[in-house]
Amino acid sequence: MSRAQLAGVLIMIGSVAQMVLFLWAMVRRSYLAVALPVAGALATVSALAFWIGWTLFTSEEEEELIEAEGEAQEASP
Repeated sequence: MSRAQLAGVLIMIGSVAQMVLFLWAMVRRSYLAVALPVAGALATVSALAFWIGWTLFTSEEEEELIEAEGEAQEASP
């Protein structure tokens, strides 16, 4: 696993943990007038962070791309 993929996994785990922790804290208090708009904003930010992490995790390494391009050029007549 490359460093970019590891960073992606850590970002995904952090965004999910952040949202779960916030939802747990929101349920324990009755500040729904403030908590609901904040929850919406936090959910949006967490979803974006998860998407960035997923993109990093599923991206191919540059070395693999360079090797694939080199093999493609050698195979073409």
